[in-house]
Amino acid sequence: MPNIPDAVVARLRSAGCVFAEEEAALLVAAATGPELRLLVDRRVAGEPLEHLLGWAEFCGLRIAVDPGVFVPRRRTEFLVGQAAALGRPGSVVVDMCCGSGALGVALASRVDGVDLHAADLDPVAVACARRNVGAVGGRVHEGDLFDALPAGLRGRVGLLLANVPYVPSEAVALMPAEARDHEARMALDGGADGLDIARRVVAGALGWLVPGGSLLFETSEDQAPDAVRMVAAAGLVPDVATDDEVGATVVIGTAG
Repeated sequence: MPNIPDAVVARLRSAGCVFAEEEAALLVAAATGPELRLLVDRRVAGEPLEHLLGWAEFCGLRIAVDPGVFVPRRRTEFLVGQAAALGRPGSVVVDMCCGSGALGVALASRVDGVDLHAADLDPVAVACARRNVGAVGGRVHEGDLFDALPAGLRGRVGLLLANVPYVPSEAVALMPAEARDHEARMALDGGADGLDIARRVVAGALGWLVPGGSLLFETSEDQAPDAVRMVAAAGLVPDVATDDEVGATVVIGTAG
């Protein structure tokens, strides 16, 4: 364990870092001298810790996260757990709106032999995801939702994980600065009610899923009833899973 200067902890704590000691330990492990001072300055200025370190811990894995790329949230580990319970060895898995590719990589670590594909519209996220997803034998595609996927996957997808943005447009300004100022707006903004991207994914999912395959996406608790109605209207059997401890709500739609 590196020696953690009290001054580093104090600066982080004064900047509002709730886990100042833990963050200081990670920064001290990553750099020393002038480089450490620069990292602390950037953290105090509001940059996400994960962007400074170059990685985020997710589902017990170290996921590469480049500057500007959405940082996977710990509550989204619940979605991965729900997907893993539905997963079958060797099935096709798609991580849509993949960002760093964290969801797909985490699922691949829990379900044997999946054929993993990930997709995102943001070229910066795609480049980052290729490092993570490629390391587990998956492929990453750049483009707008289903347009990014190879046509040969149509009707073959067993699990479609869609980490869609679901923050209503007017609420983005209320998010912590480290998210709104350092992550791509397209990874956060879900439109007027937060469900614009989810609607598009739900509307197209049935044609890509195998019978019995499932779509899983995260919403807020308040959005879940509207999301369930969307899923049912698209011909999928809806379900909702929640974890109050981490504040996670996952909507699931299964093809009959």
